[in-house]
Amino acid sequence: MVNMVSGLLLRRIFLTVAETSSRVSLGMRGQWCGFTTSTTRFSESSLPNPDSVVSYKQLKNMLSTHNIQLFDVRNQDEFMAGRIPDSVNIPLSQLEESLKLSPEHFQLQFEVKAPGKDDDNLVFHCQKGRRSAEALAIARQLGFNRVRHYQGGYSEWAAHEGK
Repeated sequence: MVNMVSGLLLRRIFLTVAETSSRVSLGMRGQWCGFTTSTTRFSESSLPNPDSVVSYKQLKNMLSTHNIQLFDVRNQDEFMAGRIPDSVNIPLSQLEESLKLSPEHFQLQFEVKAPGKDDDNLVFHCQKGRRSAEALAIARQLGFNRVRHYQGGYSEWAAHEGK
């Protein structure tokens, strides 16, 4: 178990370093000489307001009453390594395209009912809250104004659930 957790942590560190190094380049003498632009839409102005954050207790209640459309925006390998029950995996990189699908195509692709723009039970989550905050911003830009996110993410869920 410890080796598996260590392996997952090392993999996550490697992926973070690889992602970071692809965005910036080192110049002579180790100084930063340039940055590439990112397509990420996340900024401090898109931080969620407190009303759009779902707590662990709220999430448990929503899951127990089956009053939730829970979308995990982590990568598929993270989702397969551990997930919150009843969550549907839509990696962040595919979210905008997926939310633009017709209800019929969405249901065919994800095997769940497509979320509606006025649904108040639509919740995103990721590992620790950063990607789900980005998902929140993307969904809001598409008109999903009542969307929320579980800021604690799978990390908090696993800690509470003893996983």
